[in-house]
Amino acid sequence: MWSLGLGAIGAAIAGIFLANTDLLLDKPEPASVEYLGETDLKTIADEKTFKAGSLWERSGAVVMAVRRPGFLCREEAAELSSLKPQLDQLGVPLYAVVKENIESEVHDFKPFFSGDVFLDEKQQHFYGPAQRKMGGLGIVRLGVWANFLRAWRNGHSGNVKGEGFILGGMFVIGAGEQGILLEHREKEFGDKVNISSVLEAARKI
Repeated sequence: MWSLGLGAIGAAIAGIFLANTDLLLDKPEPASVEYLGETDLKTIADEKTFKAGSLWERSGAVVMAVRRPGFLCREEAAELSSLKPQLDQLGVPLYAVVKENIESEVHDFKPFFSGDVFLDEKQQHFYGPAQRKMGGLGIVRLGVWANFLRAWRNGHSGNVKGEGFILGGMFVIGAGEQGILLEHREKEFGDKVNISSVLEAARKI
């Protein structure tokens, strides 16, 4: 009995250790600017549809793909918004896309984000080409708990409304034929982009 118990404990410890490595994480597939540009986006207020490529065709853009606007993504949105003065000087707009618009979630997100928000509901290209999800694995990852604690200490709170398992990301996209200058894919809940890298990439536009 003791040996069975110790074996079960050992297996549990090994499982938790493995869950905190990157071995079990879905590997991101790089997106192309053509793939993103063909996305049909909608405006939130009047639901007008347009091609995403028009957002960065002339000026480039910084685009945040929001996993879920309820909590952790608010922290990243606020940090990206802190770059808005520098981005304005560079003439580079800041945008966000969400994959659903439920209740007042987008409205409640906007105070944390200093750019326009659009809906990528149908194709969800900004979450692909191969969508990655994190489910129960997030519960045992120490990095996720550290991200929750960091966001809470920074004064952020929220809810768990809506789909929150499809992981998001962030793109700095150049003007014309420059392509994608920076692509950050969220590897776990609350995995934020380095905003210094964002500004460095935006200066190349």
